[in-house]
Amino acid sequence: MDSLKKALAPLIRPLGSLAILAVFLLHSIGYWNIGLFNRLEQIAYDIRINMTLPKEGDPQILIIDIDEDSLREIGQFPWPREYVAELLYVLFGEYGISALGFDIVFPEPDRRGAMEVLQRLMEEQPELTPTISPLLESMDGDRQLAEILSQTPAILGFYLDRESEEATPSVGVLPEPLPINSPLPPTLLPIPKAERFSGNQPIHQANALSAGFFDNPLVDQDGVFRRVPMIQEYKGNYYQSLSLGVVRSVLGMPPVEFIMSGDETNPILEALDVGGFRIPVDNQTGALVPYYGGRGTFEYISVIDVFKQTVPKEKLQGAIVLLGASAPGLLDLRTTPVQSVYPGVEVHANLIAGILHQSFKHQPTYTIGGEILVLTILGLLLTFALPKLNPLPILIGSSLIFTGIWYGNLLLWTDYKWVFPLATPVLLSALIIAYQLAYGYLVESRGKRQLTRLFGQYVPPELVDEMNDDPGSISLEGESREMTVLFSDVRGFTTISEGLNPEELTRLMNAFLTPMTGVIHEYRGTIDKYMGDAIMAFWGAPLKDPMHAKHGVEAGLRMIQIMKELGPEFKKRGWPELKIGVGLNTGPMNVGNMGSEFRMAYTVLGDAVNLGSRLEGLTKQYGVDLMVSETTAAAADDYLYRELDLVKVKGKHEPVAIFEPIALKEEVEAETKQLLERYSQALTHFRQQEWGYAERIFKELLAADSRMIYEVYLERIELYRENPPGADWDGVFTHTSK
Repeated sequence: MDSLKKALAPLIRPLGSLAILAVFLLHSIGYWNIGLFNRLEQIAYDIRINMTLPKEGDPQILIIDIDEDSLREIGQFPWPREYVAELLYVLFGEYGISALGFDIVFPEPDRRGAMEVLQRLMEEQPELTPTISPLLESMDGDRQLAEILSQTPAILGFYLDRESEEATPSVGVLPEPLPINSPLPPTLLPIPKAERFSGNQPIHQANALSAGFFDNPLVDQDGVFRRVPMIQEYKGNYYQSLSLGVVRSVLGMPPVEFIMSGDETNPILEALDVGGFRIPVDNQTGALVPYYGGRGTFEYISVIDVFKQTVPKEKLQGAIVLLGASAPGLLDLRTTPVQSVYPGVEVHANLIAGILHQSFKHQPTYTIGGEILVLTILGLLLTFALPKLNPLPILIGSSLIFTGIWYGNLLLWTDYKWVFPLATPVLLSALIIAYQLAYGYLVESRGKRQLTRLFGQYVPPELVDEMNDDPGSISLEGESREMTVLFSDVRGFTTISEGLNPEELTRLMNAFLTPMTGVIHEYRGTIDKYMGDAIMAFWGAPLKDPMHAKHGVEAGLRMIQIMKELGPEFKKRGWPELKIGVGLNTGPMNVGNMGSEFRMAYTVLGDAVNLGSRLEGLTKQYGVDLMVSETTAAAADDYLYRELDLVKVKGKHEPVAIFEPIALKEEVEAETKQLLERYSQALTHFRQQEWGYAERIFKELLAADSRMIYEVYLERIELYRENPPGADWDGVFTHTSK
């Protein structure tokens, strides 16, 4: 069970990030529609719209406004139809506009009080019909409007509704259906379907060039006009929007071409083509409204000013005109990304400008594939890169990622008119980064704090960081490992301590132990314990170290050098100069958290550990500062060694070769190498009981390089001459003390 937990532990952090990524991918492919993501995407869309508004409309697209001034002078709306007819006459006849779209509908006959009185009079007194009939004809506003409509390229407006005709019957009539050329049947597409309509009077529709709907069934759930359908279906026939109808009237009423891909099982509507003008749409024929600015970006002209003809002729000549209302009570207000209160008639103006100037943004079907690719790359990059970074690089990297996402998205928006998802990549990155930081702080930092609490006083901080990166490699349970152990001790410490008061002794020990500990940490060692003036350390745990023997030898040599460097400083402070002996051994050791139920310690045990302690004790008997075993010398073979002896230490039955490390092989001077070669020759003669040859060389060495080791062997030669060791002697010297 514990091994399974260890195996699964490194997977928890990436699995959390991958789970977040999976949620986003399921949303992107449409399997799991998350409302929050959609809402954030809408907000991101609105932000980009407002950041990139041209804030300047087309001066050739104007709005004739039924405003308060017009109502004040003309009267309550709806006006008599002859007034509307007169307005059309002035616009087309006097000003010469090129097209007119009605953002209003005429569903009922014109009703005037005088006409109703004359009609009742004819019914009551038929003999007056010849007299009254010409009067009625002259007062028939519907007929007058129909007559002017028949002579102008005007596009009427009508309304399509999702409400059933059984509840509310349709009124008026619809125009001729839209002529469509399509490679696949439009019935395969989810084009919005209406159930009823509010159309114009037959006399008006029959004489008008065409008509277009001004309702919008594709309003987003938050009530914002971001998309509008170019086409809707009613009882198997297809009808155009008002903006599309006005553009077609300008272009000579060309048919609408469906640009499609896919097949009958998966039809994809990419765009509409109207007389060479391309409108990017989705499968519902929905086009993203290309807003040019806030309310008033397209110029409004009061109806009364048109009637009075106070508008400069050049302003209206050749213009595309929309007739709508801004007066209170008539105002057709919409919520848009650019303004919460926005006239519906100006939405049509934006659409007409978008078609003629080809300024539509588009969101093609392959956007989904692009989103999935971006989310996957971001998710995997963050999942596997963040755990390797510290908080500061994470914050810097996160800033770069968010900046890259924003500017990359804005580049697609402005240069390619591509509406690429922005909220989902940003939110995915933010959630994974937050998760990784939280996990690192709450989980891994807790583990790091535990490791620091357990090992912080024994190992250097960088090793704690490495252990935190791979906590599965750390075990507090006992195990056997090939390791290197170090023991060091201050020579004559008892005498030194007797000459100092407790405060001075404490300061002395701190001044000694601090740099020694720093050296061991520098070479990746673990402090096992301090025993008064003695230090015990080891290499190879808690982190495995393939170079544990070399690191141990490096640390031992550096400790000796540091002690020599501390001498003058200690002398200045009135302290005695300290000398230490260091012993190193390499071999199998038991390592783990050991102790009692009252106190535990992470330590090493075993014969190899005991031998390391014995070697430290032998250093003073050979006059060396640092001594290593044959296993340590073999493992750290980058160094040149002086073989000191072949000994049996107390508690061991097998002889052990002991060595003094000199330096790295490439750093040893030629003179030192010659002395070591002569020493090796002397040692060979000694072990072959050739006492005379050995004595002569040892004396030569002693004269050239005063070392205690030569004196040791000269004393043994004298001893063995008097008491020969015998023919079967193997050169081993037995030490009876620790």
